[in-house]
Amino acid sequence: MEPTTLSTERLDMRPFGPPDEDEVHAAAQDPGIQRWTTVPSPYERSHARAFVSEAVPGGWRDDTAYSFAVRLGPGGPLVAALGVHRRDAGAFEIGYWTVREHRGQGYMTEAVEAVARWAFTELGAVRLEWRAEVGNTGSRAVAEKAGFRMEGLLRAAVLRNGTVRDSWVGGLLPSDLGLTPALAYLPAVGGGL
Repeated sequence: MEPTTLSTERLDMRPFGPPDEDEVHAAAQDPGIQRWTTVPSPYERSHARAFVSEAVPGGWRDDTAYSFAVRLGPGGPLVAALGVHRRDAGAFEIGYWTVREHRGQGYMTEAVEAVARWAFTELGAVRLEWRAEVGNTGSRAVAEKAGFRMEGLLRAAVLRNGTVRDSWVGGLLPSDLGLTPALAYLPAVGGGL
């Protein structure tokens, strides 16, 4: 997949690159980002450099991960980071963090909605999953506002600092956004087990 730029009324989303290193490093100093996401803690300059110079271009090149710098308009300040990662059989997982001073303004929900539409129409995603450690109510609120349906709790699904923790999981399907799915979907009748 060629690196892609997306935009909304307020936001510009493009793949991270070396010029973003300083802003990524500064944003990831936020204890909330270190607490609730998978970024290393403490977050050092070398982590930011490897992310923008190696991990992001490698994900796009290998067609496995698509990370976007979310900015307030072209050339504006970094508002958030958002990534979509291949899982299996047409399923992708979405993850994100928002720069502290830009929280609560709807930017993350706007970005998630735009990237979800892109994942369904351009990547051929059949399903988009959101996961977060139980207690990360900010991330959950964004997912719900973007249309994700909460599907349950995964026990011992997050590993952080040598301890496993429970995770919420939500799903979004193309039809949830009024899009035609790439594959026919036959939902379970009677609720399963």
